[in-house]
Amino acid sequence: MPIDPAKALAAEPRSAEIAWDHKDVQLYHLGLGAGTPATDPAELRYTLESRLHVLPSFATVAGAGMGVVGGLSAPGIDIDLAAVLHGGQSVTLHRPLPTGGRAVSTSRVAAVYDKGKAAILVLRSEAADDEGPLWTSDAQIFVRGEGGWGGDRGPSERLELPGREPDKTVERPIREEQALLYRLSGDWNPLHADPEFAALAGFDRPILHGLCSYGMTLKAVVDTVLGGDVTRVRAYRTRFAGIVFPGETLRIRMWAGDGRVQVAVTAVERDDVPVLADTVVEHS
Repeated sequence: MPIDPAKALAAEPRSAEIAWDHKDVQLYHLGLGAGTPATDPAELRYTLESRLHVLPSFATVAGAGMGVVGGLSAPGIDIDLAAVLHGGQSVTLHRPLPTGGRAVSTSRVAAVYDKGKAAILVLRSEAADDEGPLWTSDAQIFVRGEGGWGGDRGPSERLELPGREPDKTVERPIREEQALLYRLSGDWNPLHADPEFAALAGFDRPILHGLCSYGMTLKAVVDTVLGGDVTRVRAYRTRFAGIVFPGETLRIRMWAGDGRVQVAVTAVERDDVPVLADTVVEHS
């Protein structure tokens, strides 16, 4: 079997030093669509180095996402990357992220679940600097055709949306070139840039990165519900429920209460087809 759960879980964690500076943070924010209007003081917090703060989802690209890369090459895992889908993502913040720094990122396979016709790998990345832990990030990787060994099926909780109108609803347009800009933060998958490669994957044109939608959504929650204060974010999780194309529009609906914001994200132009589901931002 290409996935050996026992071997993968027992493997020694892999560590690498990562580094970033204000330019990496600014590029990431611009890849999420920040900077419109360019002179808006609220947007300058994402684009101007003298006022810069760091959106917590930056943790998914700091050091070019070493957690996912390291996890897929871990002992006990030998899979066809064409069978891999990014199923979900979570980030837990231990303290606000600095605009620049160096850290050690440690990656391991935290769980392997058997879904019958597929397997799910939970790839965990933990980053710490000289002052202590910074973040813990889990990527849920769906591997088609690799289940069926009789293992633990894992959690399958789905969140129901509140039975009332959203507290806030915003729409965020995705620029035609946005995937080209976002990929400069480290995800070079040609699926997001090359029409011929996208066609081989079954799409009529390149799709936006799921983690770009993830970051855009967190920015919308911070700006709309949390008063623009990134330091209030404690944790953020989602399930990737569908795709969105550059040139389309995200509709982001938010329900706030009890220290968390529940979010639903859809693609406006395709009859509100789901893009992100089971999405929660925990905050102070």
